[in-house]
Amino acid sequence: MPTTTFRAATATDVPALVELVTSAYRGEASRAGWTTEADLLDGNRIVPEVLLADIARPRSRILLAASDDRLHGCAHVAEDEGAGYFGMFAVRPTLQRAGLGRAILAEAERIAGKEWRLPLMRMTVIDLRVELIEWYERRGYRRTGETRPFPATDPRFGLPRRNDLRFAVLEKALP
Repeated sequence: MPTTTFRAATATDVPALVELVTSAYRGEASRAGWTTEADLLDGNRIVPEVLLADIARPRSRILLAASDDRLHGCAHVAEDEGAGYFGMFAVRPTLQRAGLGRAILAEAERIAGKEWRLPLMRMTVIDLRVELIEWYERRGYRRTGETRPFPATDPRFGLPRRNDLRFAVLEKALP
């Protein structure tokens, strides 16, 4: 893969972002990677309205990772309650396990810690995603013990295939 560059998303990137994030989490295409949620959720993973709101709000950035003008990964980094928040993390399924995800996470941590001078990064992960939580733990994140409900009745974020989904809260101190 050619050199990856990072930039902030604009409204014109929204269609490509919806396609990328959906391909990483939903449907058969997502099964080419290891981050699929196809057995847990159907429907949307993200909708344009949410992306546009995240792009427009202060201290919020949709981070794009691209090479040769092709979008390969993304994440949302924002300030939330005095901490960085990391979410909507996606890497094109055929490029997973090649180090791009680590690079995106590091860039998001740099933005929150160095640019915005926030003391820690926080995220929520479906607690059934043990392999994914372990991946974050290897990068210094720890479970806080807090859980949050999954928005099971909000079709903007997916339609649960089971009724026991909830989020584990993870966090990491930033340098």
